[in-house]
Amino acid sequence: MKCFGNRLGRRGFLTVGAVGGFTLADFFRVKAAHGDIKDYESKEGPAKSVIFIFMPGGMAHQETFDPKPYAPVEYRGPLNSIETNVTGIRVGELLGRTAKVADKLAICRSMTHGEAAHERGTHNMFTGYRPSPALKYPSMGSIVTHEFGPRNNLPPYVCIPNQPNEFAGTGYLSSSFAAFSLGADPANGNFKVRDLNLPGGVDFTRFEKRRQMLDVVNDHFRAKEESDSLDALDSFYQRAYSMISSEKARLAFDINKEPDAIRDRYGRNTAGARMLLARRLVESGVRFVTLTYGGWDMHDNIAGGMKNQLPAFDQGFSTLIQDLEERGLLDSTMVCIASEFGRTPKINGTAGRDHWPKVFSVVMAGGGVKGGQVYGSSNATASEPEEDPLTVEDWATTIYHQMGIVADKELMAPGDRPIEIVDGGEVRDELLA
Repeated sequence: MKCFGNRLGRRGFLTVGAVGGFTLADFFRVKAAHGDIKDYESKEGPAKSVIFIFMPGGMAHQETFDPKPYAPVEYRGPLNSIETNVTGIRVGELLGRTAKVADKLAICRSMTHGEAAHERGTHNMFTGYRPSPALKYPSMGSIVTHEFGPRNNLPPYVCIPNQPNEFAGTGYLSSSFAAFSLGADPANGNFKVRDLNLPGGVDFTRFEKRRQMLDVVNDHFRAKEESDSLDALDSFYQRAYSMISSEKARLAFDINKEPDAIRDRYGRNTAGARMLLARRLVESGVRFVTLTYGGWDMHDNIAGGMKNQLPAFDQGFSTLIQDLEERGLLDSTMVCIASEFGRTPKINGTAGRDHWPKVFSVVMAGGGVKGGQVYGSSNATASEPEEDPLTVEDWATTIYHQMGIVADKELMAPGDRPIEIVDGGEVRDELLA
């Protein structure tokens, strides 16, 4: 039985009737009245925020974070590798700036799962679960929202530029734990976040009157009907009002407030603008930012594809790590790079690589992660793990642990089904400082 302080866990409620008269029916009555029974409260860990950089399509590990310079050319691929600022660690030749911050990175070269389809692999990386036809699992961002809620009048979970896929959603949780999507790309010259500005002719006095009238209407309908949609709608309205009425919250999304020198440093392109906005958001109080960049499904001409997309990423990512450190935020902000899977060990007939989930790389930095290391390894041809295979469950559990969320805590899915946040994962202490 899980018991923390004076709190009784779910299993404790199921058995306490024998000594205290608290029955199973009473347990579910309490749950219905108060929502999910929490075995314990989540408390913030060293990672106060997470920036999850997702590279959709399946980024090749061989051309990025797990080069094989001594493999035959058909496995090594068309690009070379370079040394980093950590002796013995090499990365792809197009990651020259990232190589200079390798001492801040934990490069995990042994990530593995069995899903070679884009959708299923993406589901794994966003939820920590293999897909199931019986249940829709919540994303890590929605779990963080559920456990901690807003900070500084900002949404706890933001997607840049939009929610990238259905697996970045709330799953079996209430829709009130959904991400806030920008509705526009911060790389656009006229970038504005939708719905954060008052309509023309509406000042804050009129705005507050409208809010009061809406509260009256909401109270009327809530008295007649209780539903997740009404509660979620009310939650969204409350958060929206808080953001619109808070100058600090609105400013967090205004990338134009950044000095030209900072914008140039990140790069005035898609990767740079998105990473700069992510830094602004975590600095202001957002707990979980999901950021997508590029398209990495390179079945053909992988050299050309990498040369087209990696340089902007290299500039933006390396600057993000340096900027967070300079501002004293790296210790409290975990940055993760992941893709849904890797690419095949051998270059194919069209000079590209195909889907390969058996082994690939993820990168972690900050938030209590031990930098300057390679965790795990793939074999000589980057075809399977050789040392310390890293499962999706262990990776997700480690992220949650650093945020202060115990991953085997049970939440209630539809039908009063207790579901662990992550099933079977373990904290990989070797990754942590």
